[in-house]
Amino acid sequence: MDRRIFGLETEFGLNYVPSDGRRLTPEDAARHLFRPVVAWGRSSNVFLNNGSRLYLDVGSHPEYATAECDQLLQLIAHDRAGETVMLDLVEQAEEQLLEEGHEGRLFLFKNNVDSAGNSYGCHENYLIPRKVEFKRLADMLIPFLVTRQLLCGAGHLVQIEDETKFVFSQRADHMWEGVSSATTRSRPIINTRDEPHADAQYHRRLHVIVGDSSMSETTQLLKIGATDLVLRLIESGEIYHDLRLENPIRSIRSISHDFTGQTVVRLMSGDEPTALQLQWKILELVKGFVARHGAHHDQVERVLQLWERVLVAVESQNFSLIDQDIDWAIKHKLITGYAAKNDLGLDSHRIAQLNLTYHDIDPTRGLFHLLRRRGLASSVLDPLAIADAVENPPATTRAAIRSKFIRAARETGRRYSTDWVHMKYEEGEGGVVLCKDPFATTNSAVDELIEMMRRPV
Repeated sequence: MDRRIFGLETEFGLNYVPSDGRRLTPEDAARHLFRPVVAWGRSSNVFLNNGSRLYLDVGSHPEYATAECDQLLQLIAHDRAGETVMLDLVEQAEEQLLEEGHEGRLFLFKNNVDSAGNSYGCHENYLIPRKVEFKRLADMLIPFLVTRQLLCGAGHLVQIEDETKFVFSQRADHMWEGVSSATTRSRPIINTRDEPHADAQYHRRLHVIVGDSSMSETTQLLKIGATDLVLRLIESGEIYHDLRLENPIRSIRSISHDFTGQTVVRLMSGDEPTALQLQWKILELVKGFVARHGAHHDQVERVLQLWERVLVAVESQNFSLIDQDIDWAIKHKLITGYAAKNDLGLDSHRIAQLNLTYHDIDPTRGLFHLLRRRGLASSVLDPLAIADAVENPPATTRAAIRSKFIRAARETGRRYSTDWVHMKYEEGEGGVVLCKDPFATTNSAVDELIEMMRRPV
């Protein structure tokens, strides 16, 4: 697909730290966080003016799902907009808590593991053609996803045989299957839930739940951009060397724990390349495909250059090549530098605090934001693009229609309901279903609903 719908769903870690000794349960903290949302939306599951979805997920995790996007930078801007929306809720909740006699701070972390070892996700959604046989696609995509953590892992500290080690990925140790319909108890790399929110005769949704949340915009660009390119290669039907893994779950764990990239990955064919060699092979295939068919958007060359630079950095163990661009490398430099300066082991509580604070989305506290302000972490977005994404939907997808409907309903004070494809005026008759074309930006039936809402009662 030269033009694809993308979406990101990010679950945030939530913690309340009292300064007066009065603790709150996670449920109470989440209830305070979402009180303004419930006040105007009559629910903790709402769609916003920018077309995105905001809700409380299982385990009191706030979750933000971007509106449908069809451009890489657009998607990154809308993902970053989610952080802004969440920070606004934190500010309101802290003010409210103070009025109720609670002195403390709410923290939101864009990470994937809490202190108890529970994992929560960053889910990627890609619109793919129905005509592509799904098993074939999964067989071809999983080798890339298993080794993709070299490109875009968030970095993490884990205990391995009584030793604390810095590893590539936060999610790798929490995957249990290659492909399944589960999302929590037996997490797969690819979830099979088929909700295309488009004409199901022609489209299906690819739901990838193996990835780490990204603080870095450049990491996000590589994560989504490289995956899109691999999908485009698979969708073309071109035949390439069989890279199916004998045991994806064993491989994903061992790769994460080996910072050299030299972990051997056994293929179904009997070949035994290293994780790094597998990534080099896939990059070579993708570059050949782009050379033959051309770049389908203006960020392709940037994605390919960054992809190659990461592999060179891992191969040479010269992480300075990417320590402003890739989350695991940025964090690795921060943690190892601090540990050496202060003569600390990686098992130190101070190091654990750094590992967590890197993911604090508050720009006044979060270490990633501090590094970016100091010029030690790169960006791809103009801040104005993020501010615009907070208020406005992508203008090139169905989200523009949803946004128009929500704004009209809220302006008129009418009762309404909406989700990804349904829009209903509760005080009128019927509703509209937009499940055919996710790229459509206008709809006459929705316009009629809006006119109905604006008529005097």
